[in-house]
Amino acid sequence: MKFTTKQEELVSKLSIISRAVSTRAATQSLSGILLSASEDGVTLRATDLEMGLQTGLVSDVDGMGSVLLPGRLLAELTRSLGDAVVEIESREAERDVEIRSGGSSFHLRILPAEDFPNFPDEDDAPLRIPAPALASSIELVARAASRDDMRPVLTGVLVTAAGEEMTMVATDSYRLAVKRTELETGIGGELEANIPARALRELGRIVSTEQVADVSVSLLRNQAVFRAGAVVLNTRLIEGQFPNFQQLLPKSYEHDVRLPRAELLDVTRRVSQLAQRNAPLRLSFAPGELTVAASTPDVGDAEETMPAAFEGEPLEIGFNPDFFKEGIESVEGDELILRLISPLRPGLLQPVDNDDFRYLVMPIRLNV
Repeated sequence: MKFTTKQEELVSKLSIISRAVSTRAATQSLSGILLSASEDGVTLRATDLEMGLQTGLVSDVDGMGSVLLPGRLLAELTRSLGDAVVEIESREAERDVEIRSGGSSFHLRILPAEDFPNFPDEDDAPLRIPAPALASSIELVARAASRDDMRPVLTGVLVTAAGEEMTMVATDSYRLAVKRTELETGIGGELEANIPARALRELGRIVSTEQVADVSVSLLRNQAVFRAGAVVLNTRLIEGQFPNFQQLLPKSYEHDVRLPRAELLDVTRRVSQLAQRNAPLRLSFAPGELTVAASTPDVGDAEETMPAAFEGEPLEIGFNPDFFKEGIESVEGDELILRLISPLRPGLLQPVDNDDFRYLVMPIRLNV
């Protein structure tokens, strides 16, 4: 195998692929990046068995073949090269690869490629989702997925799409995010899958980098394959019954409080600095105003009052400060609505003019 490419191109593609390199797998091959040169060009692949990434590399191929190289080291090494052109050539007798750039020369030992997994094929007629809609929905919803592997079904995002509508749902049992999106065109079929949030966040990052019009989706028996431009991402699907999110959303609320989004976010950020050691963020509503407060013993306390279109008997409710702040960040528009029932029932954040996005957050019981 022998090919020549630009250092900038190699660094760019390795920065994408290396995100699928395993850092803790017992199988050595999963710590590597597979470089394959053929008549069609050079392909880079990496996988940790949960997620795989593949992309092409613009290059001039002088010899075909494939090698598996240490992924992290290869990415770091190429970033350090000082010349614009890089030449990579395998040396079978030495069982290594020579990397030449300007006056620099490096030799990397080849990893055993026998255990490197095969990548799934894409469908001949995949589903297609507009890239901007997909990326924006992922950004709003994926943060609400659980990071606790003890409940794997909650570490994913339930994605359903049919016709010209797509819905994404994620919950960690303490908060719930739901985003419904009207698509400009039909996706060409139906989609329903619980996709790992990590893989979707990576897909969103790729979509913003590749600047593609749409993303193709191939659903296999237990995997999904996404193509965004030159980059292909495959991920396992999460098995198990995802919670019925419609049952988690209250049917009615006692208070709908309209609030300026930017001001509420600024106040929340300031006051939350004093909500340490799992201390709650206190929201105290009285006619015409909202007081946001936090207190941590041996650290200090904070309090700030802002106008609020609240009517009725005073109400005080506590939330996890990070969860509440992320909910405010996720709602688009100059204003938002905070819907409340009681101090022990969840609160809902949503835009003023529609319910296409809803962010439900569980309260924290306050000590009087």
